[in-house]
Amino acid sequence: MKKIQMVDLNGQYQDIKEQVNNSLANILETSAFINGSDVKAFQKELEDYLGVKHVIPCGNGTDALQIAMMGLGLKPGDEVITADFTFAATVEVIALLQLTPVLVDVEPDTFNIDVAAIERAITKKTKAIVPVHLFGQCANMDAILELAEKHNLFVIEDNAQAIGATHTFKNGEKQKAGTMGHVGSTSFFPSKNLGCYGDGGAIFTNDDELAHTLRGIVNHGMYVRYHHDVVGVNSRLDTIQAAVLRAKLPKLNTYCAARRDAARKYNNAFQGETAIVTPKTVNGCSGICETCDCHVFHQYTLKITNGKRDALVAHLAEKGIPCGVYYPIPLHRQKAYLDDRYKEEDFPVTNQLVKEVISLPMHTELDDEQINFITSTVIDFVNG
Repeated sequence: MKKIQMVDLNGQYQDIKEQVNNSLANILETSAFINGSDVKAFQKELEDYLGVKHVIPCGNGTDALQIAMMGLGLKPGDEVITADFTFAATVEVIALLQLTPVLVDVEPDTFNIDVAAIERAITKKTKAIVPVHLFGQCANMDAILELAEKHNLFVIEDNAQAIGATHTFKNGEKQKAGTMGHVGSTSFFPSKNLGCYGDGGAIFTNDDELAHTLRGIVNHGMYVRYHHDVVGVNSRLDTIQAAVLRAKLPKLNTYCAARRDAARKYNNAFQGETAIVTPKTVNGCSGICETCDCHVFHQYTLKITNGKRDALVAHLAEKGIPCGVYYPIPLHRQKAYLDDRYKEEDFPVTNQLVKEVISLPMHTELDDEQINFITSTVIDFVNG
């Protein structure tokens, strides 16, 4: 059996090696490292894939979130509601802009932000909601968009983990993750479902005026060289990364299907294990059927409910099986974001999840032998 990796980037590279190498050689020869033709081409190709009017490439996913908030004109002191159970970048940019982060609990089964908790947190100072499409599936966008419209709030989608996922609205209409709110953001970090070979990110919107503003912000506030019309930052997707993404984008649906296939095999192996809770998908959809694309399984995350999660992490390491705990500490307990407004009783789900979740290897190159070894090792230990 080949070595098990949490993410097998080299195996994926072998499939696109010739195209990537040729593209990189051309960039090196032309020396068009910034704003080269591959950047513009990737932008258009991603717009077509997502069905969104505007894609604004940028330097990384954290910048994408920050620039989105800057573009909306949020002011210091404005309250922005987001999930307590997610990576720190989501709340980090809120704090950096001197906005007021308001953390709320998540759903116990999908791990996505709890709409009822959002509604309880809304005040006169609330200006935006940031739903995080965690682990590869969309938050409850029907309810979130209705709530935002009712209270005149912006919706900023953090789509760093769910590019390629599709949300089916109650009326049957479908939209890609990141394209439903006022603005969406994503990351192209190498381990993402659509990842480059360094840092990269992008912002999505159907709003022409907002798109114009965002394009200025990513380039020092310039639309004409040395004319700074808005306060901006320096955040550009470089040409090399765009070339890698161009090679991968046509394969994104195939990548996501491979992840769903691995998730289906994991689920089948864990069926009937009372101490192991497998991922639940939104809209009552299985999420892992042949034709479904509501979940793209950026992570395959279990809940271990018999108190053995931490011991299981150590056991898997001994067996050469990588795993991850996403996330071990709630944001409301992180030193940087401590706030007297937060009460432990407001976060019962998050406080339990951090004790139970474990993410198993998930990538496009997993084979049956690896999955069988991983699942049997988990089951034997949990039941031992």
